[in-house]
Amino acid sequence: MTSIRRYLTRTMALVIAGATLLVVTAAYLITAHETEEILDAQLSLQSRVVAGLMEGDTSTETYRRIAERLTQPGHFARFYQDGQPLPDVDSANAELYHHEERKLSVGFWHEDGSPLLMGAVWSDAGPFPAPEEEGYAWVDYGGEKWRVFSMFDESSRTWIRSGVKASFMEELERKVTLGNFVPMLLALPILLLAMGWIVRRGLRPIGSLSRQVASRGERELAFLDVEVPRELTGLRKAINEFIARLRETLERERRFTADAAHELRTPLAGLKIHLDNARSGERDSLEKAYQGVERLQRVVEQLLTLARLDRRENRQAQTLDLYPLVLEMVAELWPWAESRDQQVTVKGVQALPIRADAAEAGILVRNLLDNALRYTPASGRVEIELSEVDDTAVLRVRDTGPGISDDLLDTVTERFRRGTDQRTTGSGLGLSIVAELVERQGARLTLDNRQPHGLEVCLAWPRADD
Repeated sequence: MTSIRRYLTRTMALVIAGATLLVVTAAYLITAHETEEILDAQLSLQSRVVAGLMEGDTSTETYRRIAERLTQPGHFARFYQDGQPLPDVDSANAELYHHEERKLSVGFWHEDGSPLLMGAVWSDAGPFPAPEEEGYAWVDYGGEKWRVFSMFDESSRTWIRSGVKASFMEELERKVTLGNFVPMLLALPILLLAMGWIVRRGLRPIGSLSRQVASRGERELAFLDVEVPRELTGLRKAINEFIARLRETLERERRFTADAAHELRTPLAGLKIHLDNARSGERDSLEKAYQGVERLQRVVEQLLTLARLDRRENRQAQTLDLYPLVLEMVAELWPWAESRDQQVTVKGVQALPIRADAAEAGILVRNLLDNALRYTPASGRVEIELSEVDDTAVLRVRDTGPGISDDLLDTVTERFRRGTDQRTTGSGLGLSIVAELVERQGARLTLDNRQPHGLEVCLAWPRADD
């Protein structure tokens, strides 16, 4: 569909044309039926009226007078005696009341079927065929079809038949049908013009909505407030929801850019100072510069991780076992823990299925372990426990670090938010990455301080069926 307006106009025009054709066809069929019914009733009434005027001793003179009245110019009604037509009646008084009368006629027959009196039209090609039974019938005469009604009058012992040409019926049907069709044909252009105007008016709100969207600049993210009909409220709502998501995404990008610039500026400035001191001959400056490079590397890695998560679409979750994933992450970070003489233990169940994206679950577990090891002092302990509680898969990571101030527990998962212990280098992004992954996976995250010191991070997923 390239154009809604063109589609609606074309479709409605075809519908109107089709409806007009159906109406005309139905009108013709109904008219044909009703015309036949009316003319049948007229023939029946006419024959009964004539039968009511007939008498058993009707004289020859009366029949001749009837023949004179039925004679038309150029067409003579005939009176038959002993089966033979009498000479043409006097046509001096013949009057053609209407040219359509030539399509109607009436006739009389004796009881034995011999002709008695024929109307003008039924005499041109010889006597009209005699009736054989009462009722309606179609009869061929003079190369044309006639619709006739026949009845036998008991009082005069005479057959009476009246008829009308089929062409007269067809002409009447055509005239009535054309009488209905011509006004509709004349009204059709008006209907099409009105239809086009209605379609344009009906589609005007779409144009207004499109113009308001097209007139906006790339930074104009106000909601659409144009009035629209009920059918377009869903579209307007969808556009406004998209604008809200876009506004949130751009705001997140803006905050990310500003925070990243701030976080990168500090280690770069420190690195430059240490390198300047090293050039001046200070011995410890190279080691401090190396530590600054490590911090900068970690910040960049976590910024890239956040950027990937922000742009990553939700993947289809799959069933995976958390236990081997935890062991894999522990093995990956073991050299660092060993260099600091830290103890890492894994306990609990050895099979814990969850529904999650495997790559995201790996990043989540690695960040939790990295954060715990980083804030746990040398010779400290990090304990990982896997359990199942009320059909919920639970992962707990406990460390013996300084913990988090109680007033920061609710905000520490925000980006670039760090705990009160500033002695440990970090970017403030580890727990924010964890929080975002937890939300994407439909899990639940809780943070609690331990006694006398340390932090416990608890993650809970709805347990996946095996």
